[in-house]
Amino acid sequence: MESYAAVTGAGASQGAQEWPARTVPVSGVDLLVRDVPGADKSLPPALYVHGLGGSSLNWTTLGLLLNDTVRGIAPDLPGFGQTPPVTGMGGISEQADLLGELMDREFDEPVHLFGNSMGGAAAVALAARRPDHVASLTLVSPALPHPRISASALWFTAVSTPRLGPAVLERTRRIPFERRLKASLSVIFGEPRLLPPEVLEAYEAELRARDTQTWGPQATLEGARSILSSQFAPPRRSLWADAAKVRCPVLLVYGGRDRLVDARIRLKAQQAFPDARLLYLPRSGHVAQMEHPQEVERGFRQLIR
Repeated sequence: MESYAAVTGAGASQGAQEWPARTVPVSGVDLLVRDVPGADKSLPPALYVHGLGGSSLNWTTLGLLLNDTVRGIAPDLPGFGQTPPVTGMGGISEQADLLGELMDREFDEPVHLFGNSMGGAAAVALAARRPDHVASLTLVSPALPHPRISASALWFTAVSTPRLGPAVLERTRRIPFERRLKASLSVIFGEPRLLPPEVLEAYEAELRARDTQTWGPQATLEGARSILSSQFAPPRRSLWADAAKVRCPVLLVYGGRDRLVDARIRLKAQQAFPDARLLYLPRSGHVAQMEHPQEVERGFRQLIR
């Protein structure tokens, strides 16, 4: 297996770059939105949606790799990155509504929609509600309901408990930063030791920035509760029902070393969407768009071809 740097080539250094940022008023909040630099304005639009605890910077490398094909934007969802929280906007359904409003403000044609983890769940809900506005859907480790009880499911249950959740997050924040960084890297990435130094530095800088934001714990609590709630939604209102309503072609990306989303769900997911292709990366973790961006890039190009 080649190293990350060998596989991504020039894309490795792109992983530490920040796209130009601006604010867009959406649903009563000034949403920080980043534009992929260098993309021609005549290209079809793309919208990149990060997951719980992530930010727009999770898409930096992939967005730059695709800037000859789509003109992408990536928001910091409320309570994450540099966008302040909005009470009641931290759930999957609410995020889908917000993203729909952002699409209406920014684009006048169908969008290539990308989503990771909880952002993938919101992207599925959005594509089901507004099928005529989504040209394709690329989902990286989407947080779809899973029948198996996992360590991550237990964590979400603990964090979602009214009194226990805040205590768990506060105790986590008291752990020395270097220990938390090491643990986070091992959970998020399949092979963190193969990440190039500039990507590790950018990830560490973002984790340090979260420590200074007072709203982070509450946003995490709301997101965790929404993910847990989606696990027990009635069949007709579940994300699986939404998946069946998606009309556009879908690319599903799963990592064999994902510790948050069990990749064994991938075949069920592929069957749930009317038109889905599967990209399985055995050595990737939860954020394949960061860890193996060129493989995800190739998968997307094949999808829209």
